[in-house]
Amino acid sequence: MTPSTHRASITLPDESTAKRLIDALSETFFEDQAAFAAFERPDGRWDVTVHFAEPPDEELLRNLVGQMVRHNVADDLFFDRVEAKDWVKASLEDLVPVPAGRFVVHGQHDRHRVPPNKLGIEIEAALAFGTGHHGTTRGCLLLLDHVLKAYQPRRVLDLGTGTGVLGIAAAKALHGRLLASDIDPPSVQVAQENARLNGAGHLVDVIRATGFAAPRFAEDGPFDLVLANILANPLRQLAGPMSRHLASGAQVILSGLLTHQAPAVIAAYRARGLVPLRHLKIEGWSSLLLRAVK
Repeated sequence: MTPSTHRASITLPDESTAKRLIDALSETFFEDQAAFAAFERPDGRWDVTVHFAEPPDEELLRNLVGQMVRHNVADDLFFDRVEAKDWVKASLEDLVPVPAGRFVVHGQHDRHRVPPNKLGIEIEAALAFGTGHHGTTRGCLLLLDHVLKAYQPRRVLDLGTGTGVLGIAAAKALHGRLLASDIDPPSVQVAQENARLNGAGHLVDVIRATGFAAPRFAEDGPFDLVLANILANPLRQLAGPMSRHLASGAQVILSGLLTHQAPAVIAAYRARGLVPLRHLKIEGWSSLLLRAVK
């Protein structure tokens, strides 16, 4: 049972303001005193939430927000208490299997609900982003299903794999090996374990890597299909390196970007010889399918 926590939350106008506030909070509170989170909303604003084990000094927090942002914004700081609860169990009860074309993403408790003609991908809700319930993951899976109806790529890369859900989906659909990478060591371990639990441990080779810097990308490429569910800015920065690791006619699925960010990402890849084929919009998020015409 998770102990109850005290929560402070506020909505801020942009990413830079949210980061500035998180930096200030991190300098004010020790790691064992508070936990911080910041998430971008579909409307472009940012939600900042702070969880405290003990009741926080509300006046101190309002003054801090007022100094870092604006005093009138500090008035919007909301305090409440999150009661003790088994959050993993509650999340599992709330999350139902998510269909995306031939794929169904589900938790362990819903194995029996996967239709026999579908490919089940088991990802636990405790692993949050990448469960399939987020619009970006579902968009990628829908585009992957679309691609595989007419295209059988031999060399596949899942870049920024996270929970491994996209790599697992591709490996199970293609019955073939593929490369997956992530910059975050815990994500590499999670993806490896999820691949094993889904019977694809021998197919999904997960490595830790930043961008395309590791030698494995050159060894395993050029790639016929790349899946990259990351964020808009990293995707734009990766356009050049990715294009150099693509086979002629390769297809690329990009996501992790808000709909208003899609034109800039498309422009970055057009400049590298990729043309957009499809654009899915789900819950304010965009997923893109592009093809290398070089």
